[in-house]
Amino acid sequence: MADVGGQAVIEGVMMRSGNVYTVAVRTPEQDIVLKKENIRALPKLLKKPVIRGVVALVQSLSIGIGALLYSAEASGHEEETPSTLSLYFTVITAFAIGIGLFLLLPLYSTKWLGILFSSIQDSSLVFNLVDGGIRVAVFLVYIVAITFSDDIKRVFQYHGAEHKVVHAFEAGEELTPENADKYSTLHPRCGTSFLLIVMMISILVFSIIPKDWPFLEKFLSRIVLMPFIAGLSYEFIKLSSKKMKHPVIRMMALPGLWLQKLTTGSPSLDQIEVAIKALKEVLSVDTEGAQAKESRSGVIG
Repeated sequence: MADVGGQAVIEGVMMRSGNVYTVAVRTPEQDIVLKKENIRALPKLLKKPVIRGVVALVQSLSIGIGALLYSAEASGHEEETPSTLSLYFTVITAFAIGIGLFLLLPLYSTKWLGILFSSIQDSSLVFNLVDGGIRVAVFLVYIVAITFSDDIKRVFQYHGAEHKVVHAFEAGEELTPENADKYSTLHPRCGTSFLLIVMMISILVFSIIPKDWPFLEKFLSRIVLMPFIAGLSYEFIKLSSKKMKHPVIRMMALPGLWLQKLTTGSPSLDQIEVAIKALKEVLSVDTEGAQAKESRSGVIG
């Protein structure tokens, strides 16, 4: 069975399988429009464990920006649609803010707490536990804050639709809105879970940074280590999605699933229909590509 994944967009869902992705969007006229794109195949070196996680993140960001631009236009938000340049500038700004909120602020706060409580400053493990705890708290506050936006709530409903449809596909169900609606809005391979795993693993990895390093060196070393942490987190997400029956793996994955209750909403059947349209289209395109590849392989072999 093909591995599928996706992303909620404005009034729609993006689905990906293999080297193809499709975006399905509900228009103001209540039609469903589609965009299909091929993804350049990666060389074998970039498919190695840990490395592939970093590459997948960069690829997902690029695909996600394109999907959001298309969905904004197709859903009737063209007057609000930014140019590609301004959107990339927004992404870069968001990264800078993210580094400030989730790396600089927790580290700086922990430094000052270490001045007040010597036990924090004296132990690298305690320092990074406090640092990680603040980072998770900031993340939770951010997630809760954005749930007050009506537009974000609607995106979260499409996020729930995406998960329900993927669950139905993985269970071998016929893809209908009624069948998919029976399934959970929570999925172990979700990006929300990935972000939480990144924060958990960062606590351990950052503990290797010598506690007597100057503040600036500690901060820069965290930035340098983030790709490695992202790669490890990607491997855990892939493993946990296949080993959810193992009690230890399930226990480790549970916090991410709980957090998804904030980032997914209960979708309508119309929203699930959009997610199904995206998945069916990407599967049909991916199957055609696989068949063509198999035919070509037979000739070469």
